[in-house]
Amino acid sequence: MSVTVRSFAKINLGLLIGPPGARTDGFHELRTLYQTIALHDVIKVAVSGGGRTGIEIQCKHRGVPSDESNTCWKVADRALKTWKLRARVTITIEKHLPVQGGMGAASSNAVATLFALEKAAKRSLEPAERLRIASEVGSDLPLFLLGGTVLGIGRGEQVFPLADLPQLDLVAATPGVGVSTPKAFAAWDELFRGPSSLTGASLTTVGQTDRMNMFSQQLYAWLGKQSSPVATGVSARGRNRAEALLLDLVRTGIENDFERVVFPQFPEIRDVKRALERLGASYCSLSGSGSTVFGIFAEKKAAERAAKALVKQGTAAQATVTLGREQYWKRLFA
Repeated sequence: MSVTVRSFAKINLGLLIGPPGARTDGFHELRTLYQTIALHDVIKVAVSGGGRTGIEIQCKHRGVPSDESNTCWKVADRALKTWKLRARVTITIEKHLPVQGGMGAASSNAVATLFALEKAAKRSLEPAERLRIASEVGSDLPLFLLGGTVLGIGRGEQVFPLADLPQLDLVAATPGVGVSTPKAFAAWDELFRGPSSLTGASLTTVGQTDRMNMFSQQLYAWLGKQSSPVATGVSARGRNRAEALLLDLVRTGIENDFERVVFPQFPEIRDVKRALERLGASYCSLSGSGSTVFGIFAEKKAAERAAKALVKQGTAAQATVTLGREQYWKRLFA
């Protein structure tokens, strides 16, 4: 039996990174707002019993590993062990999302594999088991167990569903470079080791911890406004209110800290953000550690014009929309 699932991307509506060494497990403390969007890969999982057993990854994209390092392989292996099931599992990944693009493609692929595997194997996992498997494999995986607008804390794996923002039009633009997340974190750590050529001044552990705490306070106030009937409505007025709330949150401190280290190393990514701003985006940001930059636009036609302009300039770009939790689950199974 085979099952096909859509594997949706995410963007980060701001991402704050804590100081190095604050956690005993070696990870960084994070604060972020995840948001799923309508761009997606396609995952097909086939399960057969008898004969050979094992997990096979099939993908035409050269940047996708086909061995045990693949996140899809990891979640499938853990699920089979949880069920004590011996079977042949074939996972086919149809890539549309960028590799090393900061859109959570590998993490989303893994969670989509988990959902498809449950159906294909005619087995189920308890919610706690799904969360355990997702958290073990990667920090970004748990958000795709929820979809929509999601608060991420801890190393990003502690996720809390928020009231969805009304649908927003946006452009996701990905220059032709890949950004290694571990290397981006290493560059962030360098900022705490004295004066840096990247920023002109060093960050302090105390100052960054204060920023993290301030973000929590600002987010609490923002959520209070967001929960009002006007903010959560689907009317044009509700949409405008939601955009205003988001921009207010950005102005009061939420941004993507990775921009401080990624832009100096990859100026072509910074140039894409500037291009989106010139094309009329109301808010632009790096997603994750990049290389994808997204811009929010007032309407669909404006987003489509901006995407076409970027493509004409040689940058891969697509107009799309944010995907709320209900739509995420409705559209998950192709």
